[in-house]
Amino acid sequence: MSPITKILATLICMRNNPRVLSIVLAGGEGKRLMPLTQDRAKPAVPFGGIYRLIDFSLSNIINSGYLKIIVLTQYKSHSLDRHISKTWRLSTMLNNYVATVPAQQRHGKNWFLGSADAIYQSWNVLDDELPDIVLVTGADNIYSMDFSQMIEQHLDSGFDLTIQGIRQPLELAPSFGVIDVDKDDPHKVAQFLEKPQDTEGLGLPEAPDQFLASMGNYVFNADALEEALRADAEDPDSAHDMGGNIVPAFVKDGNCGVYDFTDNEVPGALERDRNYWRDVGTIDAYFEANMDLVAVNPIFNLYNERWPILTGYTGLPPAKFVYAYDNRIGRAVDSIVSPGVIISGGEAREAVLSPGVRINSWSSVTQSVILDNCNIGRHARIERAILDKGCIVEPGAMIGVNKDHDRERGFFVSDGGITVVPRETIVTA
Repeated sequence: MSPITKILATLICMRNNPRVLSIVLAGGEGKRLMPLTQDRAKPAVPFGGIYRLIDFSLSNIINSGYLKIIVLTQYKSHSLDRHISKTWRLSTMLNNYVATVPAQQRHGKNWFLGSADAIYQSWNVLDDELPDIVLVTGADNIYSMDFSQMIEQHLDSGFDLTIQGIRQPLELAPSFGVIDVDKDDPHKVAQFLEKPQDTEGLGLPEAPDQFLASMGNYVFNADALEEALRADAEDPDSAHDMGGNIVPAFVKDGNCGVYDFTDNEVPGALERDRNYWRDVGTIDAYFEANMDLVAVNPIFNLYNERWPILTGYTGLPPAKFVYAYDNRIGRAVDSIVSPGVIISGGEAREAVLSPGVRINSWSSVTQSVILDNCNIGRHARIERAILDKGCIVEPGAMIGVNKDHDRERGFFVSDGGITVVPRETIVTA
C-alpha cells in the first residue's frame, strides 16, 4: 500500500469511526458563587436536588456515546473527586472510564496557568489514548446536548476546530465571547471577539438582532490541538486560555468552524426546553436555574427518559409528608423533593429540597434552594434563600425576610436579593 493510500485509508477510518477522547475542564475556582464554593470546586456544587453541576456535562457526553472522559481538576477538588469516583463508574472491561486528572506540574513548577495549559500539562493522557478527535467541554453549565451531531459537522467541515455557539440578543454581546460568523459561510468563524463594546455588524445574517455567544465547548482534531498547545506554551505573553488564546489562533488561520446550538436535536426534548442553556456562574444565575426546574411545565426538563441526567443513587428512603390536622399539613407545591426529605407539618412552595432536608411544623420555605441535611425548625420562615448543607434553622428564625438583618448576621445577599447561608450554620431566631 502506497503512503498516499495509507493516508486516505486513515482519513476514511477517522471519518467513519473516529477515536474520541472527551476532556471536561473542572478546575474553576468559582469565586462568583461564594459562599457555595467556599469548601468545594464549582463543578461540585449541588444543583436540582440530587445532582452536582458536573453531572450535566458528563451526562451529555455519555448520552452522546463517548465513554472515555478525563476531568481536569485543580481548586478544592476533594468533593468533586469523591463524587466522580463514587458515581461515574464505567466498564473497565471495555476500557471506558471517567477519570479525574489533577494538576501534575509536568512542565515546570506551576499549577494550571489557564484552561489551555491544563490540557497541555495533561497531554500524557492523550498520548496514551491517541484520539483522532478531542471534545473539550466546561463543567458547570446546565443544558442537554447531543455532541455527536457537533462532531459530525466538524468532520464534514474540514476545519481543525469547531466551537459551539448559542444565540443571544445582540445587546448582551459585551458580556460574552462573540462568534462573528463569516457572511458567505454560516459554518465558518470570521472573528472571535472577547466581550466587545461595539456590536455593530455582529448580528447574524438571518437574524441581525442576535449573535452567537461561545458556550465554551470545542471539537478539535487532536494533532492540530497538540501543535497549537505547544506553540501557546512557548508564548510568554499568552494567558494560556482556550477562549482567549487558542481559539483566536485557529480563527486567524481561517481554520475554525462554528456549530449553532439551535441545530442540535436531543431525543425526547420538548419544545419548551429546546436549546435551554444556563451559565450558573453567579448566585443569582444559580438560583434562577434551580427555579427553572419547579414549574408544572419546567423550562428545563429533568424527566426526559430518552436523555437522562445521570448521577449517583443516594440510598436514602423515599420522601415523606406527615400531619394533616391541628392546622399542620405537610405539603410541597411546585417543588422538587429529593429522597430522604421529611416535611412534617410544614410547607414548601417553589422550592428545591435536597436529600435529607427536614421541614418541621408550621414552618414555610418559599422560592428557596435547601441543600442536603438542613433542618428547618418550627415556625421558621425562609424566602428567596439558598441554604448550604447541614444548616440548622432554629424555631421561629427568619431568613430572606429582612435582607438588612441577613447582612448583619454575616449572610451573603446577592444583587438579585438572594440570601445565602454558609454550610453548617446555626441560624437563631
